[in-house]
This record gives sequence, structure tokens and C-alpha cells, in this order.
Amino acid sequence: MTPRLVDIPALETERLRFRAPQASDFAVLEPFARSDRARYIGGGAEKDKRHAWNILTVLAGHWHLRGYGTFVAELKSTGQPIGSMGPWHPITWPERELGWTIWDASVEGTGLAHEAMLCLRRHAYQDLGWQTAVSYIDPANARSIALAKRLGCTLDSDALRNHPDNLVFRHPSPAEVLA
Repeated sequence: MTPRLVDIPALETERLRFRAPQASDFAVLEPFARSDRARYIGGGAEKDKRHAWNILTVLAGHWHLRGYGTFVAELKSTGQPIGSMGPWHPITWPERELGWTIWDASVEGTGLAHEAMLCLRRHAYQDLGWQTAVSYIDPANARSIALAKRLGCTLDSDALRNHPDNLVFRHPSPAEVLA
């Protein structure tokens, strides 16, 4: 028997379904985590298989410890996992984050991350009761900065950072999002 994470909300958008991380996601996550595309989340070509596995186990464990976590987004049309995204708050981070990582390069630039984050931000505010959220972004990550701006986030230079070099983008308030 394979235990499953329970009480994971059933969320979806027009093109995506969000679910708990599972061991089978490793087949898509590992190549990403060991590529240059993962440099903004601590991955990279010099990383090994263990590092990639640790990422997956941290994603799964966060659900157990916090009662919420980053979802794996999969295409509704195929069931193929494309990345991890959603609410996130490691214990050493000053604020709750809404984060996104696209594992599958073939879906970059298709609007899927934007579609996902609109849904997952609503979930954080409406279902989890968050009153604010940030996204911590490496200043060299132009794609994520562009997405944050497209989501209506603003640079918050006064906010505490999870890493000294990161930028902090503040999401619109629940009143603005849920109106």
C-alpha cells in the first residue's frame, strides 16, 4: 500500500488540475532540478539525483507540517505534471509565499503559470484565510518578474527577504483579488 496525502483541496482551472506531490512526479522534476533552468531555486547541472529527490520530499512534507502546500500542476488533457506552484512557507522565511516553478520547458510562455497562480492566490486568500502574500524572486529571473507584474504584484523594497539578494513582490490584497 502506498500512503497518500489526504485533505488536499480539489482545485482546477480550464487547463490545469492541482494535486499533492507524488513519487511519480520525480520523472519530470529530476531533469528540471538538474538543469540550468533550476538555478533560481537552488538547482543546476552540478546537482545530483539526491538533490532532486530532496526537492520532491520537501514539497510533500510541507503539506504534512503546515496543512497546506505547493501543488503539482498537471495538464488536464494528459495528466502530465508541468511544475509546482502555490502556497509555501518554510519556517525560516519571513512571510508566506505564493511560488511557481515550471518543470517542463515546453509549456513556458503558454500562460499556464498565470492561469495557475490566479487560481492558487484565490485559494490562499479565500480558503486559507491569508491576508497578504509575497513572491520571492531572484533579480535575474526575468520570466518570474514578468509574471509577478502580470499578476498585479508590486515590488516591496521594505519587506524582509528570504535571501538577501531576492526581490520581494507583494500580491494584491484579498479585497482586490476577491472583489
